[in-house]
Amino acid sequence: MKKTKLSGRYAAALYDFAVEQHCEDAVFQDMQLLTSVFNENRELRVIIESPIMPAEKKEAIFKALFEGKVNPISLQFLLLILKNRREPALTDIFDNYIQCYYRSHNIKIATVTTAVEMNDQLIGEIKKLLEEQTHSTIILNQVVNPKIIGGVVLHVDDFLFDASILGRINKLRAEFSHNLYQTNF
Repeated sequence: MKKTKLSGRYAAALYDFAVEQHCEDAVFQDMQLLTSVFNENRELRVIIESPIMPAEKKEAIFKALFEGKVNPISLQFLLLILKNRREPALTDIFDNYIQCYYRSHNIKIATVTTAVEMNDQLIGEIKKLLEEQTHSTIILNQVVNPKIIGGVVLHVDDFLFDASILGRINKLRAEFSHNLYQTNF
């Protein structure tokens, strides 16, 4: 819980500063890059999060990897995180910054789950419909899960629309388990 609050505060402060400097888009791209680098390189994450590794070596690693490749604000922010010994929260801070950017730019992430792969035209129609309904830009992720048998499950923010066959079976199962009639008839 504390890690989430801490990450949110650092991310919000970075976002506010980036807006002030008119470079929130560049820092957003840097946060996406850093997220992918940390997710793909477990060794880097272990070294950076290690309390044994001296801060000077971590700083040298960050400068060698990212100097000239990311916005100077992003690099200075990484160095500030090192100075304050908040390395274990780095990936959470990156994620929180991305969420701040999405909220500020009215972007929502939607997930559509189907039993089979959908074609691009259908995905485009679903995305367009969601954008009209939510009045925001939608990033649509498709998940294929054969366990839902058929139909579709749509998830946007806190809204869940379950029109899958598995969802209907589970709904019927719940209704039958709370049946008012006696089962020993």
